[in-house]
Amino acid sequence: MSHLAPYPESSPPSEQRPPAYDSQSASRANVSNKRKTNELMENRVDSMKNDRLLLGISGSPRIAATDFVVKTALKWAEEHHRIRTWYFTVAGKKIEFCTHCDHCVRTKGDCILKDDMVQLHPLMEEADAWIVGSPVYQGNVSAQTKAVLDRCRALTAKDLHVFRNKVGGAIAVGGDRVGGQEPAIQTILDFYIINEMIPVGGGAFGANLGGTVWSKDKRVEGAKADSEGLKSIYRMVDRLASVLSTLNIQRQGK
Repeated sequence: MSHLAPYPESSPPSEQRPPAYDSQSASRANVSNKRKTNELMENRVDSMKNDRLLLGISGSPRIAATDFVVKTALKWAEEHHRIRTWYFTVAGKKIEFCTHCDHCVRTKGDCILKDDMVQLHPLMEEADAWIVGSPVYQGNVSAQTKAVLDRCRALTAKDLHVFRNKVGGAIAVGGDRVGGQEPAIQTILDFYIINEMIPVGGGAFGANLGGTVWSKDKRVEGAKADSEGLKSIYRMVDRLASVLSTLNIQRQGK
């Protein structure tokens, strides 16, 4: 026998049931909640964007097309992704070749060559991402670009993982449409892989390994006229910014 009290006559069981499910109200509530969540995520990402630092390096001994395209990439990152940028050019700088003397290995990071790389090394260490741009010389990067990359040996001698998880993009400028841009970019990407960085391109159908620009040997004006080449730069920078955001969110979540 049940010991539960009967419902009073004024409150029959039918009136105690919850209101009928309103699908439209529930849908509106879900949309509102999703919007609030998206806004919180966007605010979180925006708050981190200004903390990201992108270093652009022009490996051309001239102030011409390569200088222009690297600065174009940095401007795109600033205006479209609100990333802080630094710029370094080898033009007018004294940068000696690495001779593999191993002085940096014996001293744990001190390079025996005292030249303008002392300006660049701290920027390389601090930046969250790099974009290295090079003109194409004989189907590959310029000697100046290669010297910059080789001289990073001093930093890795001090800390083998100094560049780990930095994001890297590349741009190559050739006088011909198919003048060695991709082999030059591949050299830069190889450096990133060897040094535990995260290389990015711009994706299939147009940007592949990175920014490929055809200057027609007309310096800045030639690079400006290559609309498809500029698009490949923008796509590469967009991808770089996306990877940076993902890495920052993961770090913040730890």
